[in-house]
Amino acid sequence: MLKIYNTLSKQKEIFQPINPEKIGIYVCGMTVYDYCHMGHARVLVMFDIIVRHLRRHFPKVAYVRNITDIDDKIIKRAAINQEDIRSLTSRFIDAMHADECALNILPPDIEPRATDAIEQMFYMIETLIEKGIAYQGKSGDVYYSVRQFKNYGKLSGKNLDELDAGARVDVETDKQDPLDFVLWKMAKPSEPSWHSPWGEGRPGWHIECSAMSCTHLGKHFDIHGGGMDLAFPHHENEIAQSEGANDTTFANVWMHVGFVNVNNEKMSKSLNNFFTIRNALENYDGETLRYFIMSSHYRSPLNFSHENLENAKVSLTRLYTAMRGLSASKAATEEISQRFDFEMRLNKALDDDFNTPIALSILFELAKLTNAKRDKDKDQAHALGQLLKKLGAYLGILQMDADTFLKQGVELSDDEINAKINKRNIARANRDFTLSDQIRDELDGLGIVLEDGASSTTWRRK
Repeated sequence: MLKIYNTLSKQKEIFQPINPEKIGIYVCGMTVYDYCHMGHARVLVMFDIIVRHLRRHFPKVAYVRNITDIDDKIIKRAAINQEDIRSLTSRFIDAMHADECALNILPPDIEPRATDAIEQMFYMIETLIEKGIAYQGKSGDVYYSVRQFKNYGKLSGKNLDELDAGARVDVETDKQDPLDFVLWKMAKPSEPSWHSPWGEGRPGWHIECSAMSCTHLGKHFDIHGGGMDLAFPHHENEIAQSEGANDTTFANVWMHVGFVNVNNEKMSKSLNNFFTIRNALENYDGETLRYFIMSSHYRSPLNFSHENLENAKVSLTRLYTAMRGLSASKAATEEISQRFDFEMRLNKALDDDFNTPIALSILFELAKLTNAKRDKDKDQAHALGQLLKKLGAYLGILQMDADTFLKQGVELSDDEINAKINKRNIARANRDFTLSDQIRDELDGLGIVLEDGASSTTWRRK
């Protein structure tokens, strides 16, 4: 029984799909004017795990994650770079996809771009104007009239009096109310624009996601998600636009991924503690980053630090070490899965609002049992090792060959390391333990750990 924390109700709820035969989930994607940062990485990884789990529950899941390719930030960056906007956005879309690949993110079923949904935005804005919920100012800009939507604030818990007290009057605006937000902006000279019923202009940010989600999932769908920073005002405004235009519930469940902190401080460019995915990949492989992200519950703060990343690397190494040299048939793996309850328990953890820390702890129990069986029951150890790989796939980890993972990132070639191991073996046979220890220490200093078995010596990275 799947339970999900719903930001709208502020509690865990049993997930009740609109249509059990097809689940619809929409996640706010990237505004592509720069490289993706670690906050983006967390949203990408966690919704990847969420969708993987939903697909084991339901026959079809339609996963839509948009790309915002027209926005104030994009226009500003293109001007600074003296670069064509399409060139800028295409470059960062390619970079985003490369980052996703490094993190083992499965692609969404549909990845719409805002610039391909302009007609749908027109239709929604026209509907809101006809209903008296939106209006065109003297400047030509079209605004949403917040006070005309009686349920405004139901997601964030903010009320209009509270918002009114904190609102400031914009300079040179023709809003009827400071709380109103823009749906369509008149284009300035040299800005990209589209011909609309209200003149040459471009969309406001909030209307983009309403148009794209309704186009691909319908006016009423199951799950809408994104980062915690989007709950207000973006998602609040999406609800107002969509429900105001369509007279029906927009999304049943709202999910929000928590913030990423850096050394226990909020990540921000102003604090000079801002890390892109590419920054992190310079020192850690993508699977280690993925493991690190899922080591905290998705709604909790995630602390990005060297210590925590090193701990993730060590933990992942322990799991791969348990799988090393083990393989078994699918039938044997299924038989051992039925004999033990690891798969059932892992599914139960993910059914409880996608509790990845508990899921990982179950993988470690399985790894411990695998190691214990290695010398006592080889067949069972092989099947347990394969079960570890199978359950790791539920979280998008442990799919590499164990030796390949354990040896990656080492500067020496296999031949160079094996030559040193042979030299050490000769030294040991000659009882020259000083030379033997010297070679071990030398390799240790290069990040290589030697493991002496009954008949041979193997190695892995430290």
